[in-house]
Amino acid sequence: MIGRSVALAATVALLGSCTGDDPLMRSQPDTAGGGTQQQQDARQDTAQQASSQSQQDTSEKQTAQTGDADVPEGQMPGLGTTRFKPEPLPDFEPTDTFVGEKVQQFRKDLGKLKNNVGQQNAQLQDLRAKARQAARRYHGLVADIQAQLQTGTTPGNPRLVKKWNQAQAELERVDQVVKRMNELSNQVSSTSALAGFLLQSISSSYGLSGAVEADHAHLRALEDSANQTMVLVDRLLNELSKDVSRQNSYLSRERRNLSMLSLAIKNGEFYGQSLANRADVQPAAPDGRATGDVDISGREPLVVIRFDSEEVEYQQPLYNAVQRALDNNAKATFQVVAVAPQSDQRAKTALNRSQSRQHAEDVLRSLNEMGLPPNRVSLAATTSQQAEVNQVHIYLE
Repeated sequence: MIGRSVALAATVALLGSCTGDDPLMRSQPDTAGGGTQQQQDARQDTAQQASSQSQQDTSEKQTAQTGDADVPEGQMPGLGTTRFKPEPLPDFEPTDTFVGEKVQQFRKDLGKLKNNVGQQNAQLQDLRAKARQAARRYHGLVADIQAQLQTGTTPGNPRLVKKWNQAQAELERVDQVVKRMNELSNQVSSTSALAGFLLQSISSSYGLSGAVEADHAHLRALEDSANQTMVLVDRLLNELSKDVSRQNSYLSRERRNLSMLSLAIKNGEFYGQSLANRADVQPAAPDGRATGDVDISGREPLVVIRFDSEEVEYQQPLYNAVQRALDNNAKATFQVVAVAPQSDQRAKTALNRSQSRQHAEDVLRSLNEMGLPPNRVSLAATTSQQAEVNQVHIYLE
């Protein structure tokens, strides 16, 4: 019992020394108990900034939990990873001078500015997370559709159509994120203007009379902090701009792929990415469709499609051939030639020409649906004594 009493007494003495003697552990006077109004405002600003920082860290932890490992590299939208955390406000005692009052007002305004930057950073991280989540769901649905197409399915399979609609909805969610990022960019621009005005106001206060040496030291500390915040805001604005630009490119590419996937579901065949994503963005092909005869003697066709039956499945080999050509030369241009058998009877030859021309227009339409830009392909016609049935030839120009 004596040992226990001694231990208890020692514990009480230790706690008493921590709470009573250590100046670091002493409680600060509350609003009702003491301290100047400027000190109270400073403590309030610091508390608000700490609360904003805590919310920001929570948002960033949630963002960090969303990984992109389940999506193939290069398919996710390109988004930045920088986190824009403002540095804490400088802390100093008020001087009770005219310039000192200005200093406290600048400190309060700078605290609000840093709080805005912290909130805008949290919004950016949240939008990035939402874009990545929608993109992962989108690519998951696309992968399911492609897997079903590769194993074989019926044309226009309603289950695949439903998944395609869901994939389109996820892509639209990414588009909504882009719109919100544009709105956030406008808000950050306003914050940047406010930071510039505050920095100019702080700098001009050096010339005010009624200051002591400590006031100028405080102004220099605030000026440095405002400069750092200004740089942070500019970086935030630049990265936002890059995020929006990269996501717009991502949306354009995936919308073309989604259109290509729609054609694949319609035909019940697996193709691949849209041909528009493989073609050079500035082609040199003539935009026009020839109507006269062309000479095809000595030319090696890329693809020959023979229409010797009512249903000719030509889309898959056509896509593969054009895809390989674009892989070899992204600026490649093509010519679709309707080749009609030549007959001794003029009426028969005219009918053949009309039919082969219709087939060529169908092939041209298929190429456009596969994503090949219209100004990358032209249409022509001819007759041939060697052709036994109506044909369509595709040539590299």
